[in-house]
Amino acid sequence: MEKAKSEIYTIGYGNRNIDEFLELLDKYRIVYLVDIRTSPYSRFNPDFNKHALKNVLPHHGIKYVYMGDSLGGIPKDESVYSNDGKVDYEKLQKKDYFISGIARLEKAITQELSIAIMCSELKPENCHRSKLIGKILTERGVTVMHIDENGDIITQDEIWLRLDKGQYSFPGFEKTAQTSRKKYLEVRDDGDQYTE
Repeated sequence: MEKAKSEIYTIGYGNRNIDEFLELLDKYRIVYLVDIRTSPYSRFNPDFNKHALKNVLPHHGIKYVYMGDSLGGIPKDESVYSNDGKVDYEKLQKKDYFISGIARLEKAITQELSIAIMCSELKPENCHRSKLIGKILTERGVTVMHIDENGDIITQDEIWLRLDKGQYSFPGFEKTAQTSRKKYLEVRDDGDQYTE
C-alpha cells in the first residue's frame, strides 16, 4: 500500500499582481488556497481581498478557504501577546482555536489535497506561515514547501538558514523565531500594512 502524501505549500502575494500569483498556483498545481491572514483584506492590492479571491479562484479550478480566525498571525486574543506587543508563538500554539486549525490542515493534507496556505508576506521567512505553522507541521512529519519571492521552492530547513544568516548557532536565534517580527497589539486592525 502506498503511503499517503504528506506535504503542503505556502505562498505570499506581497507585490505580485493577481496574474503572477495565479500562474504560481497553477505551476505548483494548487487546488485549495487557505488564507491565514487574520484580516483577509488588502488596502494596497484589492485583488487579494477575500471576496475578490473567492470570485476569481474558481475560474482557475481553485477553492478558497479562510482560516485566519484560527491560524492568523495577528490574533484578537490578547493573551497571546508578550509585554512588548509581539505575538508569542509559544502561547499561541497552545490555544484551542490554533490547535483545531492545525488539525484541520493536517486532515486535509492526509486526504492528499494540493494545498497552499497564503499570507501577505512575500518572503516566507518573514511570516508566521514558516516561523510558526511551517515549524509545527514539519515537526509532525509534513513536508512544507515555501514558494519564495522568486517563485521557487525552499524548504523549512532553508527558512531557518535564511533567518539564521546561514549559521545554526546565531545568538538569540531561538528567541527571535518564537515571536512575531513586529508589535501588533496596538495596530492589528490596520490590515495588511501590519500583516505577519
